[in-house]
Amino acid sequence: MVWLICHIRILAGRFYPYQEERVLILEQTIRSAVACRGIGLHSGAPVALRILPAAVGTGIIFRRTDLDGFEVEAISRNVARVSYATSLMKKGVLISTTEHLLSAFVGMGIDNAIVELDNLELPILDGSGRPFVELIRRAGLRQQRRARRYLRILRAIELREGNKFIALYPSDRYSVSYSINFSHPLIGQEAHELELTNGQYVSGIAPARTFGFVHEAEAMRQQGLIRGASSENVLILTREGLINPPLRFSDEFVRHKILDLIGDLALVGRQILGRVVADRAGHAMHTALVSRLLRDQSLWEETTVEEESKQSSLSSALPARPLLA
Repeated sequence: MVWLICHIRILAGRFYPYQEERVLILEQTIRSAVACRGIGLHSGAPVALRILPAAVGTGIIFRRTDLDGFEVEAISRNVARVSYATSLMKKGVLISTTEHLLSAFVGMGIDNAIVELDNLELPILDGSGRPFVELIRRAGLRQQRRARRYLRILRAIELREGNKFIALYPSDRYSVSYSINFSHPLIGQEAHELELTNGQYVSGIAPARTFGFVHEAEAMRQQGLIRGASSENVLILTREGLINPPLRFSDEFVRHKILDLIGDLALVGRQILGRVVADRAGHAMHTALVSRLLRDQSLWEETTVEEESKQSSLSSALPARPLLA
């Protein structure tokens, strides 16, 4: 005999209907302050970084402790330079290489935080988002008493530049599909797709490291770039192979591009409900998409999202006494 019991709970010989509850997804910050030290990828300068909890509605704010606590909001209008990294600037104050930390905030569901640093560039650490994820985990997450506001995409937006392409399409989830094409035996054509749910970011995107080519290094140094780069924080490619194996994923290169994209799109200032498709795009196209999106309010709407409550309304129907005595 098979018993089918649906939406019924039996406690102390009595029957209680199980009523599913839907609750709004709330904003989050970190529970306690955390800190790390490192060097900037491009500046090579030492930097101390500290992440602090922030009140609801704060968003992500960078604070230069070496400049009397001057604050720069992580929003589109403060985007400054977007060649080999994404940098913010406000009234001449620069915050450089923001994408890895912003990506980790999105992947971990952090809406509000203050990021203090005592130099112009965030630390590169191991070249991925994983050290920032570990910092956030160490700090812990704290839900706040305000519903998270999402940017729901209503109409498609597409940008093209030669053979580069990026687009954002309506969807009830945040997903990314990215493809790259490098004439290198370890890369070639790579593509990867994921939804930012069920821990996929933490396990599949955060560990992917930034990469660069030996034959481009001298020209970049002449531009004042990669002064902090080393085999400890960059995957270094020769024309034939990799100086510092092993790879963490067979397609680590495209996964890192997704990491960068998620960090750049965080400059929208809201979590996104939409499907991103990119082909050989980079920081400049990522941030151009953000700018174009925010300029045309017919492309999106702000909304809240509900999820099933982790606690049913069963508790309100139970006797006011402990279940076990």
